[in-house]
Amino acid sequence: MRLSAIGDITHTLPILNTIKSNWSQTRITWIIGKTEHALVHSIPGVRWVVFDKSLGWKAYGRVKRQLAGDTFDLMMLMQLSMRANFIPLLACKSDTRLGFDYARARNLHSLTTNCRIAARRNEHVLDSFFGFTDVFNMERRLVWDRCYDEKDIDAARQLCGDEPYFVISPCSSHALRNWSPSRYARVADYIHKKYHLNIVLTAAPNETEKTWCDLIEQAMRSRVINLAGKSSIRELAALIAGGVAVLAPDSGPAHLATSSGTKVISLFAATNPDRATPYMCRRWCVNRYPDAARIWLKKDADEIAWGTKIERNGVMELISVDDVVAVVDEALADYR
Repeated sequence: MRLSAIGDITHTLPILNTIKSNWSQTRITWIIGKTEHALVHSIPGVRWVVFDKSLGWKAYGRVKRQLAGDTFDLMMLMQLSMRANFIPLLACKSDTRLGFDYARARNLHSLTTNCRIAARRNEHVLDSFFGFTDVFNMERRLVWDRCYDEKDIDAARQLCGDEPYFVISPCSSHALRNWSPSRYARVADYIHKKYHLNIVLTAAPNETEKTWCDLIEQAMRSRVINLAGKSSIRELAALIAGGVAVLAPDSGPAHLATSSGTKVISLFAATNPDRATPYMCRRWCVNRYPDAARIWLKKDADEIAWGTKIERNGVMELISVDDVVAVVDEALADYR
C-alpha cells in the first residue's frame, strides 16, 4: 500500500520489481491513489485497487468492496499518513501487516501493524522503502518500469517538436520549495544561448503553477515552449524522458526524470537532499539546505532531525543563478 505522491510512487517501483524478481509466483495487489494510478496503471503483473481520496470516508468502503473476501498473506504498509493508516483497519484484511519501525511510525501507524522493518537512520526515501524487501533478504532490483507508451511519446513529440530540448519543471506541490521565476528565466536563457536547446516549461494544470510558468516566459529573452497544464501525467513522463535534462525543485517530475534515465539538476534548500534528491542524479543537486539550517534553525544540518523541512519565505533564494549555471554546465559537459 502506497497511495501517493508521484515522487514516492516512482520510489516504490524498484520495490515492486524486487518483489517480482525474488518472488516470481506471488500475486501482487497495489492499493494506490487515483492520480498516481493514472501514471502506472499499464505496469503488468499487478492488480490495482484505487483509493480516491476525493470520496472521503466512502473511499474506504469502495476499497473494502473491491477486496471483499480477500485475506492477504502479507501487506506492506509503506505510507505513514493518517488516511493510509485507516485502510488496514477499515478496508483490508491481512494476517501479516508489515510497517515502519517504531522510530519512524506516526499517525497511528504502529497500531495498524504487527511486524516492522529494521530501524535505520538517515536514509533516502527509496532506501527506506527497500527495508520492506530487506526483511526477506531479497536481492534489490534498482529498476523502474516505463510509465508511458508510444501514444504518449507521439503526444510529447507533437508538443515539443523534433529539436533537442531542455525541460524546466519549476514548481513543487509545496510553494515554499519553488525558486523565483526571474532566476529560472536567466538560467533558461543561458541554456538556450550556450547549448542551443529549446526550453520546455511544464507544470500541473492548476492556476498557481501555470502562472509561475507564465512569469518565467515573460522574463525570458529567448523563445520558450510553455506546456503548463497541457499534458497528461503519462505524456509528461514521456516528455521528460525525451529531454536532454530537467531542472526542478524537490518535486514529482524530478523523480520521474531520474527514473527514466534523464539527467536532473535539482534545487534543494527547504528540504534535505540526502533524504529526497533524485536518486540517480545526486551529483547534480544544488544544495543550500545546510545554509538554511544555520540561518533559520541556528544549527548545522547534521544537528537537526532527519527530514526536517525548512519551508520558510525566502529559503529558496539562497540558491543563486551562478550556483545553478555551474551545475548545469557539469551535467551537460558531454552534450553535443
